[in-house]
Amino acid sequence: MSQEQHETSAAGKWMVVLAWVCGLGLLVFVFSDLLEKQVNPNSDPISERMGAQTEVRLKQNRQGHYVTSGFINGEEVIFLVDTGATDVAVPAHLANKLQLQAGRQGLARTANGTVRIAESTIDTLRIGDIELRNVKANLNPGMQDNHILLGMSVLRQLEFTQRGDWLILRTL
Repeated sequence: MSQEQHETSAAGKWMVVLAWVCGLGLLVFVFSDLLEKQVNPNSDPISERMGAQTEVRLKQNRQGHYVTSGFINGEEVIFLVDTGATDVAVPAHLANKLQLQAGRQGLARTANGTVRIAESTIDTLRIGDIELRNVKANLNPGMQDNHILLGMSVLRQLEFTQRGDWLILRTL
């Protein structure tokens, strides 16, 4: 085999490897989006205005939870609706990013036991076109992921109804 044939063969092998890597990268990109839609089917919640009221419909995910994207103080976040949470529960490691100040310390009973939390207030919280101001929250150092529990300090300001696998949030 001549030097020229050897170089052509090596270049061909690298092109095949590169094609496989690109193909795998494309598959990961496509399937990661599909997996994200299964966890959060409400990444862009749609709002509907009905007179003076605004309505947002949230589709249940495969695990039976209502997960949606939204905003706290202008920063995009992921909410998990939790009717068992008194206030909005924010992982403490997100406090600076979300411009939340730690206030009075206290204890909270959670599914994982009693934890020490810091009270806080969210200036603006938005899901779709529903925007609430001065929402009670707490900063929880025991929460390690980035999901925020959307508790009753939000839900009591809204009318909410579950129909089938949909949760309907409506301004009062």
